[in-house]
Amino acid sequence: MRRIALGVLAVLASALVTAAEPLTAPDLSVAQIVEKNAAAKGGLDAWRKIQTMVWVGHVESASAPARFMLAMKRPNKTRFEITALNQMAVRVFDGSHGWKVHPTQAGKPNLQPYTTEELKFAQDEQVIDGPLMDYEAKGIAVKSEGVDEVEGRKAYRLRIRLPSGGSRLLWIDAKTFLEIRYDRESRNVLGQSHTVTVFYRDYRTIDGLQIPCTIESGVATAQAKDRLVIDEVSFNPALGDWMFAKPGTPRQDKPLSIDAEAQPGSDSMVRRAP
Repeated sequence: MRRIALGVLAVLASALVTAAEPLTAPDLSVAQIVEKNAAAKGGLDAWRKIQTMVWVGHVESASAPARFMLAMKRPNKTRFEITALNQMAVRVFDGSHGWKVHPTQAGKPNLQPYTTEELKFAQDEQVIDGPLMDYEAKGIAVKSEGVDEVEGRKAYRLRIRLPSGGSRLLWIDAKTFLEIRYDRESRNVLGQSHTVTVFYRDYRTIDGLQIPCTIESGVATAQAKDRLVIDEVSFNPALGDWMFAKPGTPRQDKPLSIDAEAQPGSDSMVRRAP
């Protein structure tokens, strides 16, 4: 009995020591973290070859289910289409200006320019490869702020300072060196500031590149989160600049068809593995 008691005490003592251990990870410089991140995602050279990319998937939301399409083109053009209840909303950004089209009860789409907040966010985004790859050439400053625990995993916390002066926080998994969390400050329609938190999950290897096939986002204080599930990915489809121009032209009135835009020699659509 005494031996058993001593064994139990030893286990408890070991558990206490383990619990008291500081949250540590290898002491790496920003340059080393960024280099390992690029390698983990498939390599810097491989990502530099991606000039356009399209995601097609569905949204898991507390509201109505929806399908979405996100088209991206360097250096900073985006087109986002989302269809729910047989109605489609579109957001486009040509690198300098942005517009949004929402359906109305009257049937005529409502076209509006981006708000100041939306425009700033779009201009700050680093499409296709994110803020870390070639960050110095993009005019971005990156600072390491230590190690945190994110959903049970050790992660390097990086402070991203954008050319606009805006700031972001990005967490890099200390084991896989893939992005797992991203925080940014935003304002709601009332002008109140809040933190938007994005989690990157379910990474899949597609043509040698790592893509997070589930992206969960929401306000940090809210329980309900929206989940974007990527079902298909296309690398380097031909995307004309008209797709990112102000809506209203005959070509803009049609939803984007990726298959129709594909050209010989471009990477084909890659379906996500089940």
